Amino acid sequence: MRYVEDHRRQTHNRIVENASYGLRLKGTKGLSVVDLMKLAGLTHGGFYNHFDSRAALVGEAIAFAMDQTTERWKKLADGKANGERFEALIADYLSPRHRDNPKHGCALPTLAADVARSSPGEQQALASKLEKMIDVFVELLHGEPPQQARQIATGAIATMVGSIVLSRAVGSGKLSDRILDAGRKTAGGRIRKPQRRTIKAMRCK
Repeated sequence: MRYVEDHRRQTHNRIVENASYGLRLKGTKGLSVVDLMKLAGLTHGGFYNHFDSRAALVGEAIAFAMDQTTERWKKLADGKANGERFEALIADYLSPRHRDNPKHGCALPTLAADVARSSPGEQQALASKLEKMIDVFVELLHGEPPQQARQIATGAIATMVGSIVLSRAVGSGKLSDRILDAGRKTAGGRIRKPQRRTIKAMRCK
């Protein structure tokens, strides 16, 4: 019985992992249940032994993909000095490598628009994992008040995702590279506080 349960869990995880790669390439509407099972080298006959619905698999696949991104960010941050972590994560995300490799990249640029038109379950799966991604950035902003840190983190991630979407949409040419560069500067610039100007009051005679 233990072997059966372990085998079932391994098969379930394999379906989810391969579905996450396929969805990041094709979008949530581009693959049927048959297609999603084929990605794991299985027939669709056993689908309902693992999932209640296609939406349930898509929700798990989205969560898996976003967990991958979160874990990558944590590892990158651990390898950098405190003052370099925030911009190191931005630079890694807004890189030609990430732009050109959607299959193993962040799920948000490829799936967020589809999920916005999808089931509440898929939306909740994305929302809960997005909060975790924001948390990673918040932890890098030790000098900011909690509410301000969360605003900065949310804005940076929104800028990063939008930059990847546009850079992919225009192809991997000069414009695409400029979009990535602009995104890096804009997202990173959110933690640079403007210098305060001293205003001298004029005395009325």
